[in-house]
This record gives sequence, structure tokens and C-alpha cells, in this order.
Amino acid sequence: MSEEQKETMTSIDINGIMQRIPHRYPFLLIEKVVDIVKGESCTGIKNVSVNEPFFQGHFPGHPIMPGVLIVEAMAQTAATLVVDAIEGVNAGTHVVYFMSVEEARFRKPVLPGDQLRIKVKKERNRGAVWKFRGDVFVDDTLVAEAVFTAMLVPDENRTA
Repeated sequence: MSEEQKETMTSIDINGIMQRIPHRYPFLLIEKVVDIVKGESCTGIKNVSVNEPFFQGHFPGHPIMPGVLIVEAMAQTAATLVVDAIEGVNAGTHVVYFMSVEEARFRKPVLPGDQLRIKVKKERNRGAVWKFRGDVFVDDTLVAEAVFTAMLVPDENRTA
């Protein structure tokens, strides 16, 4: 796809995210999606608050966001992009399932007060299967990265 053919949209707010993916509090881990290049890349935003339920146990007196939840935030960002990109798929009618996580690296702890900028970029897709690279930043510092694969499937439990 040439650069001219790529559609660029400004952002998807929390309501738009919830229309596209089934996750809800306390497991909805992104609040906004920006810098969208339809079907190619985007950036998810997550404001990390000390009030997050996982901080009670991870770790008392030294709160650190679990790495597995950072990877989940990458996946939710990518899922929002995938559902938005597919022609003929109405928001809320499909769900994106993890298939694999590779090359996950956690470079620096994520703490309350941090804002995650979750940059996901499609590496390839074939039919309903999409492979992404995710890089997560706090300010200009890379804090986590992973390559992951997911599949878009109809969600028989939801209606548009």
C-alpha cells in the first residue's frame, strides 16, 4: 500500500476503544489511541495510576506495573487498530485473540504516575492473523517491547 493510500485518523477516545474491543475496567488497559495509520500502526496511551487494582499486591510498598499487563496493553492497542482496519467488520462484532508472544523484553519498571506510549506496528497479516511489533515508552525511554501474533474472530457473545 502506498503512502497516499494509507488513511490517517487523529485518535480514538475511550468510548471508541470500548466499541471496538470487549475489555472493561479493571482490565481495559488503554485510554486513547493516537497517531493512527489505518491497518498499519498506532500509539495507545495508558496513564498509570497508583489506584490500579494490581498495585495492591505488585508489590506492597514498591508498586510496579506487571510486565504481563504491559504486553496486554500492547495487544489491546493492536486489537483496536485491527478491528478499525477491516472492511465489513463492525465495531463490537469481532474479538482479537492472542496467538503468541515472542521476544518480550522489559527494560525499566513502570511506576504510578508514568504515562505509557504504546507504539504498535503491523509486521504482516494474512487473512485474520496479524503479527505486530510493540514498543512501550515512558517519556523517551523504551521500557518494554515484544513481537506478538493475534487472530480476529467473530464474537458470538456480542452484538454491534
